[in-house]
Amino acid sequence: MAYRDNTKVVHIGNKVIGGGNPIMIQSMTNTPTENVEATVNQILALEKAGCDIVRCTVPNQEAADAIKKIKEQIHIPLVADIHFDYKMAIAAMENGADKIRINPGNIGSSDRIEAVVKTAKERNIPIRVGVNSGSLEKNLLEKYGGVTAEGLVESALDKVGIIEKFGYDNLVISIKSSNVMLCVDAHRKLAEKTNYPLHVGITEAGTVYGGNIKSSIGLGIILGEGIGDTIRVSLSGDPTEEIRTAKMILKTLGLRKGGIEVVSCPTCGRTKIDLIGLANQVEAMVQEFPLDIKVAVMGCAVNGPGEAREADIGVAGGIGEGLLIKRGEVIRKVPEEELIDALRNELVHWND
Repeated sequence: MAYRDNTKVVHIGNKVIGGGNPIMIQSMTNTPTENVEATVNQILALEKAGCDIVRCTVPNQEAADAIKKIKEQIHIPLVADIHFDYKMAIAAMENGADKIRINPGNIGSSDRIEAVVKTAKERNIPIRVGVNSGSLEKNLLEKYGGVTAEGLVESALDKVGIIEKFGYDNLVISIKSSNVMLCVDAHRKLAEKTNYPLHVGITEAGTVYGGNIKSSIGLGIILGEGIGDTIRVSLSGDPTEEIRTAKMILKTLGLRKGGIEVVSCPTCGRTKIDLIGLANQVEAMVQEFPLDIKVAVMGCAVNGPGEAREADIGVAGGIGEGLLIKRGEVIRKVPEEELIDALRNELVHWND
């Protein structure tokens, strides 16, 4: 199975997707795009979290004009998200958008779509053709008796055909649904019918809790079957949470290396330390380190050293104190309030 190895190579700003290149993580800002300062600050936070490509909505001319100012202050490619107004797609590209996301069915007449494609072709800017289950055409709903995987695929390929008709094939496709297994089925069918790169996500996935579960299951299956060149975890929450989850999905599937993996025990009656708080602190703290290691957080000094043996470094709690363990060997005993600092110090000097 080599779907993603055989997809078309597409350049998005300074990033390259498709053709077996590394899977890129995307997110979308939730600030008003015309508020340049707020949008830039959010994008910089996303960059720090590990975002590879960012998307901003462009609903009006002010937002389109802001693209140029935003681009001057960020370091990752910017995708302009367009709905309905073809003029905004053109304006966004003229202001430096590295890619645009449109649903040709929402843009309007053929001459409007042609005008958008003409500008994209002149600047060699990729177009992401996006189709969501919520925007499926009436004739397809009637044909298939509702929203189906077949309908999503037919809709997407129909929109791709419209753009290809104007002599342009610098394209990425996305088909999304909040129904996880329908989304999985649709991607399987689409991957069999096209070699364009696919942007994968479970749309309207929900809160950080529910959205993480739905996205992890859906993306896990799709990516595990060799499908998908870029991904987004859609959450109703801080966009940086999307990046954390996406990185973990890719790392768990063996599709991305780097970054510290934190493992922790589920606690039990032997736990005499605030293990839950400690594990959360450790998980937040390690984000700044680009090390490819495993850190264990264990709540019991009895079994902790043994359970942490497979980790590169870890801590095991006792009564008001904990053990610092490195490669299965106890290094020293540390007061509970100093555990985080002791662990952080070890990470700072890891390669010394």
